[in-house]
Amino acid sequence: MSVKTAAEDVSSDPTSLNFNSWVAAKPTFLGPAGTVDQDLAALCKFAELGQKILERDATPKGDIEHKVYNARAAFLRRHTETIYSALTKEFSHPIRLDVLVESAMDRYAGLLPTAADIADDASKILKEKGGHERGIGLFLSHVFAHPRAGLHLLQSMLRPLPESSELSAKFSRDGILDLETAILRRNGKAAEVLMHNPDYLNAEDASTIGPMEQVVDVAILDADTEVCVLRGTPAQHPRYEGRNIFCSGINLTHLYEGKIPYLWYLVRDLGFVNKIAHGVLEDEDAVNDPTPTTEKPWIAAVETFAIGGGCQYLLVMDYTLAEKSAYMTLPARKEGIIPGLANMRLPRFVGDRITRQAILFDRRLEADSVEGQLIVDEIVPDGQMDGAIERTVSKLTSSGSVSTAGNRKALRVCQESLDDVRRYLASYAHEQVKCHLSPALIRNLEENWLKPKGKI
Repeated sequence: MSVKTAAEDVSSDPTSLNFNSWVAAKPTFLGPAGTVDQDLAALCKFAELGQKILERDATPKGDIEHKVYNARAAFLRRHTETIYSALTKEFSHPIRLDVLVESAMDRYAGLLPTAADIADDASKILKEKGGHERGIGLFLSHVFAHPRAGLHLLQSMLRPLPESSELSAKFSRDGILDLETAILRRNGKAAEVLMHNPDYLNAEDASTIGPMEQVVDVAILDADTEVCVLRGTPAQHPRYEGRNIFCSGINLTHLYEGKIPYLWYLVRDLGFVNKIAHGVLEDEDAVNDPTPTTEKPWIAAVETFAIGGGCQYLLVMDYTLAEKSAYMTLPARKEGIIPGLANMRLPRFVGDRITRQAILFDRRLEADSVEGQLIVDEIVPDGQMDGAIERTVSKLTSSGSVSTAGNRKALRVCQESLDDVRRYLASYAHEQVKCHLSPALIRNLEENWLKPKGKI
């Protein structure tokens, strides 16, 4: 049961509140799962009393926020499974990550920031946000740390989006699906996924991840597609006129302007990126099968560059083509964030030392270099990518795609299980929100991105 005697003593006379007596009133959570509501009430009371102290004296603001954060963590260590089970009807219903957060806000008021807090933050530039998303990162970190809940959430995120069935029928009929920032087109036995954000060199932002997940669903589930191809489209920037651009990573302008929320990182990585890596879970009743997903082999066609998130895509591909002049970078450290799941995946390709050089020291990898060819399978002369794609698709489909899909599943068994992803995300969810809301990120964006462009 909750030990709250000290809190009750203090709250009986709010005028006597001081920091030391408030700290002594910290609740402990020792009861069984059935005490979740009682323990949440104690947690909320503790946070409320801390706020009353701040209304009189803002001096201990940092200490009080830290103590409340730690109390929430203690509560989640005790009750995460109970909360997740309640929100998924005892693990029987799949739930999207963003829906999970919204449901937890509603059902367990006080555990997470309110929807109004998040909406208020969404209207502000990054440096002016109130930091409410920290509570979401803490909650999701504990969900992923719990084996059963974390795996259930990962599998839920592999389910097709609700609109996928209707859009699949449209693609089957028309051979093209144009969702503005993501385009899917049929090319023989291949379905080509085209990244299309030309104003920002095919960068990733809030406008891209929904359409990208949608076309990835359709490409994987399409009965007439044997192989999927990921490629960029021509940019509008005069420097790259007439050239296709693969992807320039996260839209740093939008990030600084506060248009990319914390959940964006997780929905991206657990949505279309993880579906490329692990397939789409069509049948929710098959979750306990050894290999329950439907999947296709993937080819990447890198033209000009693969920066940040673009480089991350290459780590879930089955075959990567790259122009001779192309290069790859992971500048997340310079930006101030964690580069998705690259910290887990890149060492399999280039080893630990080059991974650290790329992530921590901004090492650029030329496609046509010894190190670059640890990621890139084939170097293509500039301007000859169409023919290279056609030859690679033909080679990959010449013996049928059934064995290819089976082999990629067999390769993944010992390289990257969903449980490996879950364990990584328990850390990533917690650390990325700290990076996302850090003053260092804002400073890095201003010094390394905005000032050189004359924007500040």
